[in-house]
Amino acid sequence: MSFLGNRCSIVKWNWLLILLLVVSCTPGGSSPPLEESNYVSFDSAGELREYLAWTDDRVGLIGAHRGGPEPGYPENCLATFENAIQYSSCLIECDVRKTKDSILVMMHDATLDRTTTGTGAVIDHTLEELRELRLKDNEGEVTSYSIPTLAEVLRWAEGRAIVELDIKQSVEPEEIVAIIREHGAEPFTVVITYSTPSAIRYHDLNPELVISASARDLEGAGRLLTSGIDPLNLLVFVGVYEPSDSLYRLLHSHGIRAILGTMGNLDRRAEVRGYQVYSDLLLNGADILATDNVPLAAKAIAASPPN
Repeated sequence: MSFLGNRCSIVKWNWLLILLLVVSCTPGGSSPPLEESNYVSFDSAGELREYLAWTDDRVGLIGAHRGGPEPGYPENCLATFENAIQYSSCLIECDVRKTKDSILVMMHDATLDRTTTGTGAVIDHTLEELRELRLKDNEGEVTSYSIPTLAEVLRWAEGRAIVELDIKQSVEPEEIVAIIREHGAEPFTVVITYSTPSAIRYHDLNPELVISASARDLEGAGRLLTSGIDPLNLLVFVGVYEPSDSLYRLLHSHGIRAILGTMGNLDRRAEVRGYQVYSDLLLNGADILATDNVPLAAKAIAASPPN
């Protein structure tokens, strides 16, 4: 090949690399997939329920709290979600709020101050106004990313990951159920609830939905088990401290996986003592670790045999 031909080839590849970088850094967009072996995909809500049901040979899972933020990767950001599933097949826990013009967007806080370049309440801004902002990571560094909508998250998740939606104030269950149905997202969506009546309401609106409900003791689990919701539609959050063995046994006897929140004290313990802390939690009966430290928890998942 001539020198001119070599030069043209180099220029071509340089422009291709630039294009890929531009696409990966587009605000609100996601980085190109790096580890597709960690993707999960289901053709129906029934397949999702089967995947999430407890069995005695089940493998532990990770719930990436607020999407699994790291330096350079903000909370509730598509690029952060993609980064999290490079470590392991994660359930992507993310937060839903409503804009002034009634668009559902991803944001944990009621205000913009901590996680964006903006200020004030999310509900006081239109989507167009929010698009002008940039997300900050947890160290306060401004990134190139912008606030994604829930619709964008659902489009991203299909064929990649399970999303757990933590719905904040002012968003009605009917709105969540409608957008899940619009995107055919039942096969890859879990709705988080905080009371048995709320869980029942979502189940009544769409009996196909997988619902995360809270039960920190046997009494709370009993309320869920007598609620009329099929146990196969349930994941149960048992709190941020290890519950009694009897609670784990009760949930497992009904084929329900237990989510243990390690964000906070248990994550800090693992940072000091190593991933074996997570391994022990899994051996003790936890099935899904809702964590702020996805990389370390992923090491435990990889090292821990099925129970």
